[in-house]
Amino acid sequence: MPHPRTDCPAVSRAALTEALDTLLQPSQFKDYGPNGLQVEGRAEVRKLVSGVTASRALIEAAIAEGADAILVHHGLFWRGQDGRVTGWMKQRLALLLAHDINLLAYHLPLDAHPELGNNAQLARQLGVAVYADARGRFGEQALGFMGERRSDSAATLADHVSRCLGRPVTLVAEPDRPVRHVALCTGGAQGYFEAAIAAGADVFITGEISEPQAHYARECGVAYIACGHHASERYGAPAVGAHVATQLGLAHVFIDIDNPA
Repeated sequence: MPHPRTDCPAVSRAALTEALDTLLQPSQFKDYGPNGLQVEGRAEVRKLVSGVTASRALIEAAIAEGADAILVHHGLFWRGQDGRVTGWMKQRLALLLAHDINLLAYHLPLDAHPELGNNAQLARQLGVAVYADARGRFGEQALGFMGERRSDSAATLADHVSRCLGRPVTLVAEPDRPVRHVALCTGGAQGYFEAAIAAGADVFITGEISEPQAHYARECGVAYIACGHHASERYGAPAVGAHVATQLGLAHVFIDIDNPA
């Protein structure tokens, strides 16, 4: 049975969407899919659930929480995907529509927010002090973040990342080489490694690694830490959700659906 409806005052769907758009500025980004309201639900919102991905498991958990709206980083619709509503897409949409739940998704805008976004929040979790000047951003659309955290070695930093995120990480590095300048870009940002090297990083932290990056790390002497796509992106959605919920007087719950990727 759905969780009992909260006593928080209602705000309009339009007000919630406007607050998120104002905060995250999606029009400033060239993205891989639509940002903002992806599925229209009820006109009034009292309870917001945030999560990483609009999976069926998250939608079902949000229904159990009595959510009126769901905020995610990974929405349902992506450029170039098959547009047919079948299989898993039909199942997810059917749940949202049957329970009249709004789905709002912000991809790159949620990565990039300087305080509440995935990159800023991961830096905070790891104790990386992001540079306040131009050195603090790098790469296409300035999505990469750069800061400082001194470690005796890349291996020491990798152990710290593993403890903070509660999962094993992949390290490609000269394990005893000290590191100071830390570049990070959450999720599947392995393509930003060369830009991180050019920006002067001693180590690059992201979610995933592909075959070429291991060679770049060995040949350029810049350490590479892959800490998991989901694990690196667990912090932006709840930070943004909590901020907007406080601003609008909504109830807010973050639901983390475990994902080993």
